[in-house]
Amino acid sequence: MILKLLEHGPVAELRLNREPANALNPALVMDLTDGLRQAVRDGAEAIVISGKSGMFSGGLDVPELLPLPRSAIREFWELFFALMRTVAGSPVPVAAAITGHSPAGGAVIATHCDYRVAAAGEFKIGFNEVRVGLPVPSTILITLADLVGMRQARRLATSGLLISPDEAHAIGLVDELVSPEEVIPRALEWGESMVRLPRIALAETRRQAKAELMQRLSTADDPEVVTNYWFSEETQREMHKLVERLS
Repeated sequence: MILKLLEHGPVAELRLNREPANALNPALVMDLTDGLRQAVRDGAEAIVISGKSGMFSGGLDVPELLPLPRSAIREFWELFFALMRTVAGSPVPVAAAITGHSPAGGAVIATHCDYRVAAAGEFKIGFNEVRVGLPVPSTILITLADLVGMRQARRLATSGLLISPDEAHAIGLVDELVSPEEVIPRALEWGESMVRLPRIALAETRRQAKAELMQRLSTADDPEVVTNYWFSEETQREMHKLVERLS
């Protein structure tokens, strides 16, 4: 089971459970998307996406994805950006319990949530796509800038920086820092605090606050753009280097 559903009263926890690093492959992306939708259908009033101790998600499973043909990569990016729209457009509040390292795809999931609780310590979070030859898609830049401002978004994305939880908190990339063992409990507490608010007022305010972002997420052609980048000579070269390092 690569995704665990844990119920905490009105708050549902979706725990990434794909060894060893919760790397994002088509199966995990689909399971998380389906899990978010099912939790809402089952009556969850808030959702927490969590990882395992020391690792939220290591980002894309490049070794699995790299050998795939263009049609399969195009399908993966369709699934990936559908997941981002599902997270950002959830009718109930969603928190990321960032339980440890969260580079690239892990950070992307977290930025699309409503709230982020991160583990303090020797962990790294950020957008290092450029360092492995993949341009950061436009909607991810927009979502990041919505959190930290365009100046910081440019700095993080163009340099491919992985930063400490302390710096992430200082610039607004994460909302709270707590000890590693308190990350999930604190995210659940946040979810419970949302549940106690008047439901219609909360839902309508969230909808209005995210209207512009959701419009951009819904109209961008990121899957095709990123697929084209993926098969460029530079990206393929850097991705193969990454796989060699990982092996």
